[in-house]
Amino acid sequence: MFRAADRLKVVLRHLDRPNSRIKACATSAQVAAYTHPVELRYTTDNDVLTPEQRLFYEENGFLLIKNLIPDEAIDRFRTEFEKICRREVKVPGLLVMRDIAISKSEFLPDQSAVSKLQDFQEDQELFRYCTLPQILKYVECFTGPNIMAMHTMLINKPPDAGKKTSRHPMHQDLHYFPFRPADHIVCAWTAMERVDRSNGCLVVLPGTHKGTLKQHDYPDWEGGVNKMYHGIRDYDPDQQRVHLVMEKGDTVFFHPLLIHGSGMNRTQGFRKGTSQEIIEQEVKEIAQRKYNAGSDITLQDTWAVRGRLVKGQRTVL
Repeated sequence: MFRAADRLKVVLRHLDRPNSRIKACATSAQVAAYTHPVELRYTTDNDVLTPEQRLFYEENGFLLIKNLIPDEAIDRFRTEFEKICRREVKVPGLLVMRDIAISKSEFLPDQSAVSKLQDFQEDQELFRYCTLPQILKYVECFTGPNIMAMHTMLINKPPDAGKKTSRHPMHQDLHYFPFRPADHIVCAWTAMERVDRSNGCLVVLPGTHKGTLKQHDYPDWEGGVNKMYHGIRDYDPDQQRVHLVMEKGDTVFFHPLLIHGSGMNRTQGFRKGTSQEIIEQEVKEIAQRKYNAGSDITLQDTWAVRGRLVKGQRTVL
């Protein structure tokens, strides 16, 4: 039998051992290494994410889940998108955005190219994305049990016309959102086909979610910038970045303060992806046109109109 002093020495020897190191990578290249113990701020206790995945998100602000959404679901979203582009379906409140430099549509020769569908919460088929069990299972790990879909988009990045307008400036999603707390907001972005650097995949700056919300404005780019494509005025362009190469159905979840953007589409195909996620005056002007709202509408009002409860209890913005 050990005496009390001997038992204490055994315990202390165990405590003095170096902490184990966990390495987790989003792509083939290592982004960060972690040391236990660590206080987890950005995820809730759950049985979905592994400890390694929680630590990776904690350090980097994003998490890529491979092959999450089945082809059948994505093909249905694509079909609905094509119907909207051909004007076979009219969706209340839907904002159809077109690239300023692309004169030829993918579907209608006499129309400019659709670069984004925004606010598709009234389209039953597209909104299925926000209610998919595969999506909600992971979203709950970041938001908790009460989940509202606040910002819905389907992005159709057109082939660049030579003016680099298909790029999206580096930005933080929280710039567009008047609601908080930021740590309970997450974006889910699913690739509807293979995306890589050739067709303008997402680019993220790991760890920037730990910083503050930066000032945004339209970048001074030759060739112009698409409407509402705001970018951060001041960030380090030499900071480590990760290009998220994704296959059809892969889904990335990221924090609203994570600095991210995308490059131009150098191919002849239209790159597609769908996501669940400004200057106040611009948003109010759009709302006044879409909903015939009065001039007294607030930024908070515009988001309250769009928000949809998908699980749990509705929360107050």
